[in-house]
Amino acid sequence: MRIVAAGASGFLGQPLIARLRAAGHEVIQLVRRPATASGQLSWDPARPLRLPEDTDAVVNIGGAGVGDHRWSEAYKRELWTSRVQPTETIARAVAEQGVPVLLNGSAIGYYGDRGEEALPEDAAPGDEFLSRLAIAWEEAAEPARTAARVAILRTGLPFDRSGGMLKPLMLPFSLGLGGRFGDGRAWMPWISLSDWLRAVEFLLTGEVDGPVNLVGPTPATNADFARELAAVLHRPALLPIPRSPVRLAMGEFADEAYKSFKVIPAVLEQAGFVWEHPTIGAALRAAVKR
Repeated sequence: MRIVAAGASGFLGQPLIARLRAAGHEVIQLVRRPATASGQLSWDPARPLRLPEDTDAVVNIGGAGVGDHRWSEAYKRELWTSRVQPTETIARAVAEQGVPVLLNGSAIGYYGDRGEEALPEDAAPGDEFLSRLAIAWEEAAEPARTAARVAILRTGLPFDRSGGMLKPLMLPFSLGLGGRFGDGRAWMPWISLSDWLRAVEFLLTGEVDGPVNLVGPTPATNADFARELAAVLHRPALLPIPRSPVRLAMGEFADEAYKSFKVIPAVLEQAGFVWEHPTIGAALRAAVKR
């Protein structure tokens, strides 16, 4: 396949490009600077995009990092515009050029903090900032449906020691200073990085349309996460982490660590996807080993 990838320079994008190329696909990366290699295409999300001829699919996972900075009003606007405007531009190009497949990013923040409620793909959205952001991000991809099968990647928390939420926790847990967040009862929507990559490749060549929860098949709580990571590192995890000092250090974004998302990957299960790491313990062992 000839695949165009947007937002593919980060924690998820780089290994995704490497995996797709290793599988024999031609991957052309959209870059917001002058292209410096044959596998790159320069673009400006504020201007109309012309995709390469015979593009078979577009994967769009771009956007400023949700946890990269404190949530000032200016950074919230950047989180919004860095997702919605590029997606609108890509969706128009997909529709105009008749590209048959678009995989577009989203996140489990779509559902909001829901306690013990199970959340398959047809669950209602929440009404928090990240929920509204995910809704707008997904709606921006809708124009592509006139030509394309559009799968929406509602990504959970991919585990790998090189990035994401696991990277900053490796040091305190390695020192025996890690622990659950709050009472530990909040559900954590985890997935191994390997399974996230495999799921995206699965969706590229399958028939799935609409939202897809990219999470592991066995729900786990924050306490489960703390216990399993401590076990993998052969360290105790005895100290609960209260919300107040974390919020003082990280601002509003810190609240996300204490919210509960019992997300169920119903669409992947129905489509026959098989997880390499079906439990949070297996996912963490793979993440730390890698």
